[in-house]
Amino acid sequence: MSISVLIADDQAMVRAGFAALLDAHDGIRVSGQAATGAEAVTLAARLQPDVILMDVRMPDMDGIEATRRILGPGFAAARVPRILMLTTFDIDDYVYDALEAGASGFLLKDALPEELVHAVRVVAGGDALLAPSVTRRMIEQFARRRPRSPRAASALAELTDREREVLVLIGRGRSNSEIAADLFIAEQTVKTHVGKVLAKLGLRDRVHAVILAYDAGLVEPAT
Repeated sequence: MSISVLIADDQAMVRAGFAALLDAHDGIRVSGQAATGAEAVTLAARLQPDVILMDVRMPDMDGIEATRRILGPGFAAARVPRILMLTTFDIDDYVYDALEAGASGFLLKDALPEELVHAVRVVAGGDALLAPSVTRRMIEQFARRRPRSPRAASALAELTDREREVLVLIGRGRSNSEIAADLFIAEQTVKTHVGKVLAKLGLRDRVHAVILAYDAGLVEPAT
């Protein structure tokens, strides 16, 4: 099945460039384009894409507010998309708000074409962090700004010891193959554990598993 993508950016040239690039790849289909956050919300409800490329800064309604509305409890759509935020700067205060709003990852607008295609596939699958050198640093800075969460720590009681080990490694930015090597288990077993961790903790994807690992004190931001 193809991955349907909605592109939300106020620059027509950016939208056209991303659309041409993504449509040229098998298994990816651009289903719509939005020039404002409000338009992105409307099209997300109507088109129900798998992934939304969401610019942070847009007129009328910015990408963060659009993300909040699309991922909020009152959004009228059967399918909840995964949202990949597009940002011009690798460290951007708006990104922290996007994390809280439920964004699944981040991509710099000057990323290479293959990085964009890879990011869309990864976000659609929900099984890896995006641009680790950028996303990890953003999450660490995000974690430093937030107080330690007792609720996050108490949620860990639902996990087995092995699932907790997997969560710690997710928090450290390890891929499934790296976790498998660290724990001397099969990669398919890791995928099973990751799925259980996300389900038990009510998390949308690995980005938010990383955030919870920091919130609960399982992983400390680098000094």
